[in-house]
Amino acid sequence: MSDKRVVVVGGGVAGASTTKLLEDFAKVTLVDPKEYFEVPFSLLRSIVEPEFGERTVFKHADYLKKAELVIASAKSATETEVVTTSGDRLPYDYLVIATGTTYEGPATRTERVKYFQTENKKIKSAKTVLIIGGGPVGVELAAEIVVDFPDKKVILVHSGERLLDFLGPKVSKKTLSWLKSKKVEVILNERIDINSLTESTTTYTTNTGRTITADTHFVAIGKKVGSAWIHESAFKSSLDSNGRLKVDTSLRVEGRNNVFAIGDIANTEEIKQGYLALKHAQLTAENIKKLIKNPDSKLSTYKPLATPMGAVSLGRTLGVAQLPFGTTIGRLAGMIKSKDLGVGKTRQGLGMKFA
Repeated sequence: MSDKRVVVVGGGVAGASTTKLLEDFAKVTLVDPKEYFEVPFSLLRSIVEPEFGERTVFKHADYLKKAELVIASAKSATETEVVTTSGDRLPYDYLVIATGTTYEGPATRTERVKYFQTENKKIKSAKTVLIIGGGPVGVELAAEIVVDFPDKKVILVHSGERLLDFLGPKVSKKTLSWLKSKKVEVILNERIDINSLTESTTTYTTNTGRTITADTHFVAIGKKVGSAWIHESAFKSSLDSNGRLKVDTSLRVEGRNNVFAIGDIANTEEIKQGYLALKHAQLTAENIKKLIKNPDSKLSTYKPLATPMGAVSLGRTLGVAQLPFGTTIGRLAGMIKSKDLGVGKTRQGLGMKFA
């Protein structure tokens, strides 16, 4: 094992995978505000079926055998060390920034599983559920609810002209048709001010003046990029107008030889998806290994996904997908994601049992 020090900031798909891939090769430290890894594509089913959530959340210490873990957030970084909110100063030879989007959840696995149970009770006790946001999170949540609880009335409000607008119009059309067939009320081109909502809110007003009554609601809109701490760091000049770090073709922060940015925090010109974050991690781990062996190594390069692809689950067996050969809805698309939501494969990739 090399004595080179690698600090990885962020314990999502990109950060956790990079740490696992490097822990047998260098002295790696993972910095994350929570003690656990969570399979991100499985959150919605964990809410609808809390027992499923038990498999999707596991402690970093369960899959990391050699890497060190600091449960804290990054506060700032210089060109030689990372400073955390817990007061740790972590020197590095190589830094991997993978802070993705902002996280406001609990720090312990026990609390996270309890959150699934609480959200599940909200659904079970409600007759009408409002979902705000028609991206993949909102659509998948609506689908999970109507499949598992067909007696529930589900209303989905989306500010855009079409659902799943990160993919093509055919996907949007097929998804809208499927949701309507399940009696989901879909309202497009209207928005609800989420800042005015509380847990007890039951009457909602859209920007057009429409009034909606629901027993509970779920907010399913995009999170902010987790780059606030970088404004206090040596790399703040490398942030773009969207708060993402500018990277070169090897995913190194612009102008830096030993600092990488991967996952949602990187300004790669592609949609932000979990499987692409994993590709970032694999390439970055490979390049750091090369640099440790020979600082003058020619690095592997990353080619952003030119044509958006993606699969969105529609309950337990069905899905909708945009693939290289076309758009499909039904069991074929469901086979890509819906049955297991990638949980088993993700666990195996981190060295855990398939479970």
